[in-house]
Amino acid sequence: MRAIMFPGQGAQFQKMGHDFFVASDEARAIYERADQVLGIGLSKLIFEGSDDDLAATDICQPAILVTSLAIVETLKNRCGLEPKQFHAALGLSLGEYTALAFARSIAFEDAVRLVRKRGQAMQAASKHAPSGMLSPLNATEEQVERLVQEGSKAGVLVAANYLAPGNITLSGDLNALARAEAVAKEIGIRRTIRLKVAGAFHSPLMAPAANELRASLESVKIQPPVVPVISNVTAEPVNDPEKIREQLLHQLTSPVLWSQSISRLLANGVHTFVEPGPNKVLSKLAERHGGAQVKTVSIDTMADVENYESSTNSAGT
Repeated sequence: MRAIMFPGQGAQFQKMGHDFFVASDEARAIYERADQVLGIGLSKLIFEGSDDDLAATDICQPAILVTSLAIVETLKNRCGLEPKQFHAALGLSLGEYTALAFARSIAFEDAVRLVRKRGQAMQAASKHAPSGMLSPLNATEEQVERLVQEGSKAGVLVAANYLAPGNITLSGDLNALARAEAVAKEIGIRRTIRLKVAGAFHSPLMAPAANELRASLESVKIQPPVVPVISNVTAEPVNDPEKIREQLLHQLTSPVLWSQSISRLLANGVHTFVEPGPNKVLSKLAERHGGAQVKTVSIDTMADVENYESSTNSAGT
């Protein structure tokens, strides 16, 4: 069985998707629709902008979603890709919106507007409360719990992203992050890395962003997905439109249970993961879970499209 997965913020790179834009009429149409919906030259920022332009939260979020869906449209038209071919769809953080658009739960135009608004709201919340994210490399869950306990003595600190075994990121205010860094070596963590993000995503410090996003989410029509979409908040499939709406709000302030989601799928017999989107980040995480038993198919160039059918037919649906 197969699952399809979509990347989140951090996967972006300059000119991502450009060869699709050039070679695929379907992909070009997706970029052009997004430009029209947002009223900005999103595609120009992706293909011609600087790293800083693309790193801005309110730009990179719609940019990644649009690039992933442009790749999907190319696969649909050239390889016959359809949601019914997959046991489940999932996405990391903003990638959950991409998964819902793929599963026909949220219309493309609404998904683009929502992630733009989401990025703006997260950017504003980050400015209001100076904060960030920290990756303690190869830390166990027990060590992460200890870091959270120690860092919380100085401010807000939580586990924010459960990505893979030994890969859990923390979110918090600057004082708490600094305390966590200071005690990391004392508890056996050799190295920590501050992530290049605007603020403490997936933490209580994003509550203002959730409040700001609420009205936009309430105004959007959400339908039951045609393929099960795994929620970041629960690591379980969610089908009810109102629960989807509610969990997309909770997602901003709750930890992303990505590792738990992949483990659930593996336990249910899913061993092939298809990733249409920039940078192959999620494929590497999936491989850390299952090793040789996991097959990943990443598509972020036109050359990958040419190999898609032969790579996936052997895995079945």
